[in-house]
Amino acid sequence: MKSIEVKKEEIINVLRLDLISEIQALKNSLELFEKKYGKSLKEFEKEVLEGEEDFEKWDDYIEWKAYENTCKDRLSHLKDLKNAKDIRVITK
Repeated sequence: MKSIEVKKEEIINVLRLDLISEIQALKNSLELFEKKYGKSLKEFEKEVLEGEEDFEKWDDYIEWKAYENTCKDRLSHLKDLKNAKDIRVITK
């Protein structure tokens, strides 16, 4: 089998682009919810948790919160990748 060489910077760039693409898609989804309800997630959360039961709003809240948490997680991964001192490639 032929050996392939890949620079650390090339791996980092591919991972960065993948994360940036995912973050952008998540931000687009977050923006759709903000436009739909005309408020931030924090404001909407208060309305849903304190208001009368509304299954559509509750479903949207769960989805919106998941997008928010995932976006924060991916932004953290992007920061970690930027500050990584050691990158190891694991092969099977």
